[in-house]
Amino acid sequence: MGIFLCVLGLSALLGLVGCSAHADPAAEAPPPANIVPGADPSLFTVDHPEQFPLAAAVERPSTSELVVTGTVTPDVARNVPVVSLASGRVVAIHARLGDTVQKGQLLLTIRSDDVAGGFDAYRKAVADELLARKQLNRAVDLYAHGGIAQQDLEVAQDTADDAKVTLETATEHLRLLGNDPDKPMGMVDIVAPTTGVITDQEVTNAATVQAYSSPSPFTISDISSVWIVCDVYENDLPTVRLGDTAEITLNAYPGRPFKGNVSNIGAVLDPSIRTTKVRIEVQNPGMMRLGMFARATFRGQATEMHTIVPASAVLRMHDRDFVFVPSPDKKFRRVEVVSGDVLTENTNLQEIKSGLKPGQQVVTNALVLDHVLAQ
Repeated sequence: MGIFLCVLGLSALLGLVGCSAHADPAAEAPPPANIVPGADPSLFTVDHPEQFPLAAAVERPSTSELVVTGTVTPDVARNVPVVSLASGRVVAIHARLGDTVQKGQLLLTIRSDDVAGGFDAYRKAVADELLARKQLNRAVDLYAHGGIAQQDLEVAQDTADDAKVTLETATEHLRLLGNDPDKPMGMVDIVAPTTGVITDQEVTNAATVQAYSSPSPFTISDISSVWIVCDVYENDLPTVRLGDTAEITLNAYPGRPFKGNVSNIGAVLDPSIRTTKVRIEVQNPGMMRLGMFARATFRGQATEMHTIVPASAVLRMHDRDFVFVPSPDKKFRRVEVVSGDVLTENTNLQEIKSGLKPGQQVVTNALVLDHVLAQ
């Protein structure tokens, strides 16, 4: 009897285990979590919102601006090479790179064999001219007495004329070399052909100079008018047009703006950085030096509408800009915006490019509110 009861109990237990193996899994799953949304981190509650004055953002028309960097370079049309008319060895240099020189000022002295060659040609031309003149006088006398024909007289006249031209040429050559035909020195002085600044020097003491060679010993630049050469990105090219006025600011003189005009827009893009060269012609008041860094501001022809707020309403944090706008129940919301330039005619106002619409109210002093919220 006891054995039967044990077997019966064991069968019942096995049945319960089998039933539990076929039970619904969903019935055994835990209940879903109750998610409670957290607080809005951009929303702040203050006890006395009336302590923070508000101002309405307004819409204002303005022209688009493009600011690029560039360098001061010489106007190549005002670069004058100093050409030596003789070859020889340098014996004295009277000017240096960077000097301001006047037209006719002595720059260089060289010892040249060209003077000896020129003097030799001059002396031969003198002798030939003297002989041709004597022959012409004799031909005139013979023709007058019927000793020669008119054709012979004309030949003598032509020979005398040629000899005179050759003598004048030889004389002028010596004078161009800076020598007196009666007292040749063997030295050649090279003078400045124009007034300006020496912007390139390719000669040193005891160096050899070749006549009409390139590069020339010196280059003189008239920097009364200079170029500002800027790099403009491909996408910004529609903003720039020939003849447009640009405002130039030098890094060395940030408070002294200059006006210039766009005279050339490059036809070729740099394939690596996708920029082209834009040339601006500027009158140099005397303070611009070649190689100086400059900023050029181009103002577009089209008028755009921009949102304007007090400059103090913009809070700069972590390289981003924010403003505070009022919300119900004594709250303020911090809104991220993209700010533009501070208006030059009124430094208390600033442009907002995006993130805020005209008519929305903002806290006029965002820094004070941010300080109170941080406490």
